[in-house]
Amino acid sequence: MDKDDMILISVDDHIIEPPDMFANHLPAKYADDAPRLVHNPDGSDTWQFRSTVIPNVALNAVAGRPKEEYGLEPQGLDEIRPGCYDPHERVKDQSAGGVLATMNFPSFPGFAARLFATEDPDFSLALVQAYNDWHIDEWCASHPGRFIPMAIPAIWDPQLCAQEIRRVSAKGVHSLTFTENPCTLGYPSFHDLEYWKPMWDALVDTDTVMNVHIGSSGKLAITAPDAPMDVMITLQPMNIVQAAADLLWSAPIKAYPDVKIALSEGGTGWIPYFLDRVDRTYEMHSTWTHQNFGDKLPSEVFKEHFMTCFISDPVGVANRQLIGVDNICWEMDYPHSDSMWPGAPEELWEVFTANAVPDDEINKITHENAMRLYHFDPFTHVPREQATVGALRATVVDHDVSIQALSQHKDRAGGGYADFKSRLDAATAAQR
Repeated sequence: MDKDDMILISVDDHIIEPPDMFANHLPAKYADDAPRLVHNPDGSDTWQFRSTVIPNVALNAVAGRPKEEYGLEPQGLDEIRPGCYDPHERVKDQSAGGVLATMNFPSFPGFAARLFATEDPDFSLALVQAYNDWHIDEWCASHPGRFIPMAIPAIWDPQLCAQEIRRVSAKGVHSLTFTENPCTLGYPSFHDLEYWKPMWDALVDTDTVMNVHIGSSGKLAITAPDAPMDVMITLQPMNIVQAAADLLWSAPIKAYPDVKIALSEGGTGWIPYFLDRVDRTYEMHSTWTHQNFGDKLPSEVFKEHFMTCFISDPVGVANRQLIGVDNICWEMDYPHSDSMWPGAPEELWEVFTANAVPDDEINKITHENAMRLYHFDPFTHVPREQATVGALRATVVDHDVSIQALSQHKDRAGGGYADFKSRLDAATAAQR
């Protein structure tokens, strides 16, 4: 195998939702209340509905921009690649980057759809169902075999959440995005088995994966309010480590032997130490904490339930046997600033060759594990020989992937953690 022979499926990318997404799916009685994208006098775009205003609609959608423009930008659709919000352009970008298929997390509703948890439960459910139907029936259906469908939850009600999981499962969806820490959003923790039981039942009954994405709790790991932005960026994966510990030691893991959880955008390099630590904790403390995994170690249980993913993680790839090759997927993170697009195949291949990864393991990490986990078979729509890096790129040789300066608000770029935190808090408050 060489670079152009790889088949790439990314399990973590992002949508910047288009202005017309609710046009065909929200009940007519809510037409006047539908979320709308408003272009403001300062050039920014915000999503607004009823009394809610969500700033920074396209935060960090910087694919195709020079690194000098990375930061809290962009703030308007006119500053981002059309592939961020247009599925037809997205597929071209995917092909130009050698990527067959992607799974796309939401943006403006929040990863766990906390924005849609309004004081009107009927309206809230209508928003969730409209979003899911748009995502499944328009975004994903526009190019079969190129998108793994994902649903957002009715997070405020476990029973409604379960009903929605079952509803979208009938449409072929086996992926649910959820929060890494329900407590920070005002709900019981993962340790409250009875509260969340309807959701766990539905996930297992439909073989749907719970995807907990970094940042989905609305909280960030940080050392000090005056810390530079680099501290926040470095610590971004730390919340997912906490989520992994919460979930591994929780009652649902023991009650549901078939439940599957993906740690989205959490990286993999930390996992060997984490597994060593949980086994040590179990050995030294289970007699008085009364934890019981039967005849298994916590590390073994982790490998039965959790999928991990990485963008470019040489440490994780080097230690893949300690993690479990069957437990690793690849992600591109388009259009965020950590993304490898459009040079993903080159960077990924360099990591694979540096660590002498054999072909069968490359196949598992790049696409086979994702296909198995999400019940996704792109080859019913795209023949395998047309799905490789080389074949996909050959179909869009004239597609422009050049780096272009797009910022129209350079005076707002940059800033430290305190600036970012104040804007995050404002957005989070608006979503509650």
